Amino acid sequence: MVRLLLLSLLLVTGGASSVYDFKVPSLDGNTIDLAKYKGKKILIVNTASKCGFTPQYADLEKLYTTYQSKLVIIGFPANNFGQQEPGTAKEISEFCTKNYGVTFPMAEKVDVVADNIHPLFKYLTAEAKKIGVADPVIKWNFTKFLLDENGKLVAVFPSKIKPMDDQITKYLN
Repeated sequence: MVRLLLLSLLLVTGGASSVYDFKVPSLDGNTIDLAKYKGKKILIVNTASKCGFTPQYADLEKLYTTYQSKLVIIGFPANNFGQQEPGTAKEISEFCTKNYGVTFPMAEKVDVVADNIHPLFKYLTAEAKKIGVADPVIKWNFTKFLLDENGKLVAVFPSKIKPMDDQITKYLN
């Protein structure tokens, strides 16, 4: 029975037992190794350049610069909702830098839902369900996953919750 449970966990999470097991390609061609952020809170956000929530990039950058001694934000462009992230890595990077001055790490475009869901988001949605987040965990662009300094998921915030909202900053003060 224990073996069956472990096998099920491996299948659901793609073999990851911790968020720190993930390394993802970045928009700039490097690698984002989440293990590098042990000891810091991590806010993982699925983003899009042509969404009504896109202006949240400005507040994400403000949150990042305000709390960067104890927080890292990682943006994950995704084209899963309304085809609102059609750009290439170069186009997305230029858009974020030019329009919002984004300096936090940005990963390459991924799928955050459906059959081709990236293993990190499969892991995060499984962890979200464990803390009582209802399905679908990711309903739209700019869903935010907050992990504590030990890599444990502590909260999921829907798109409408802005990055500088007290619901998020209370975890950082």
